[in-house]
Amino acid sequence: MRYSRTCRRRVCAGIAALGIFAAPVGAGAAFAAEPPTPGTVLTSSSPAASDDFPQLTPAVAQQLDRAVQDVMKQTGVPGVTVGLSAPGKGTYIRSFGVADKETRQPMDPGLYMRIGSETKTFTVTALLELVDQGKVKLDDTISRYVDGVPNGDRITLRNLASMRSGLFNYSADDGFYKAFTTDPDRPFTPQELLDYSFKHPVKFQPGAEFDYCNTNLILLGLVVEKAGGMPLNEFIQKNVLDPAGLRHTVFPMDAAFPSPHAHGYTNQTASGKLEDATDWNPSWGWAAGAMISDLQDLRTWARVVATGTLLSPATQAERLHTYPTGVAGAGYGLGIFDIQGWIGHNGSLPGYQSLTIYLPESRATLVVLLNTDVTHEGSAPGTLFGQAITKIVTPGHVYDIPVPASPGTG
Repeated sequence: MRYSRTCRRRVCAGIAALGIFAAPVGAGAAFAAEPPTPGTVLTSSSPAASDDFPQLTPAVAQQLDRAVQDVMKQTGVPGVTVGLSAPGKGTYIRSFGVADKETRQPMDPGLYMRIGSETKTFTVTALLELVDQGKVKLDDTISRYVDGVPNGDRITLRNLASMRSGLFNYSADDGFYKAFTTDPDRPFTPQELLDYSFKHPVKFQPGAEFDYCNTNLILLGLVVEKAGGMPLNEFIQKNVLDPAGLRHTVFPMDAAFPSPHAHGYTNQTASGKLEDATDWNPSWGWAAGAMISDLQDLRTWARVVATGTLLSPATQAERLHTYPTGVAGAGYGLGIFDIQGWIGHNGSLPGYQSLTIYLPESRATLVVLLNTDVTHEGSAPGTLFGQAITKIVTPGHVYDIPVPASPGTG
């Protein structure tokens, strides 16, 4: 199959996205890299719910309904589910649109969804549990666990988790792009993914810059397997999902998708035409983006990951120690972000986008799940939903990831 240059750049960028900090056009990070500066530490305590967070009254619910429906109309998103709550303030849970464009099955809060780079929060939690157990140290170099990593004797686990390794992002490689888009049902092994990355020179020295990179998480997944003594999916199930009480979150090892689930739609295809990506094999994302969950589990996870329920206070403080990303009000810690005070992560892979965030001062939780990754004027629809919702309930903390100033920034 032949690909036009325009198609190749656009598809590769979309595949590279997988998560929050990827450019909508052109491979690489949307945030300009900055040298590290003294970081900020986000509180992991549980203060009383802020009086600034509004009661989720019927009137506020109507405002939220209109805002979500306006974004749907603007972006053409087929279906979306939103869950918003704060202690003593009520709960807003709504689904809009359709889960299946062919059958017109309505979107529903109980559907399973692919969550893309939110997987990173689970993989890094597993790593940090091993830190608490004394089996790994954040300042260990990756060469201690995985052979053949460029600069591996200098890149630490901390560098990998904080997106400051300097390694090339395998999902931005032309060869990977061709392999994936030619046959999106094919499985990839972690070593195959690393091979796409390691043929490229390092982009900068460890710790010098921020660059969102899926390669980092593949390596951390291998560290968890080696230090944890079992396959990554089993370790996460036993040590993360079960203790957190997440009964509808899975780490698939193939294209299996629990039912009921929403169909996902993407234009990140070889032809550039919209396709149903529901059953595409997510193995290419593995520790960086393969997981599946639902609204209720993610509402629980938002609090668990942001407050450190599964970790010691010292290790949680390490996770929440953030450095600049190049965008004002946005910092990245160890597999987690702080955007205008909202702590969590988002995800994007062909057909799906997600957002799971927590605002400590209000103990507020916001989860957004949608069944497309098609951008609107360069913006991810998940970002637009998050922005519209937080403008209403937390105008002092508006979730936003600005569009890069020019195509291919970063």
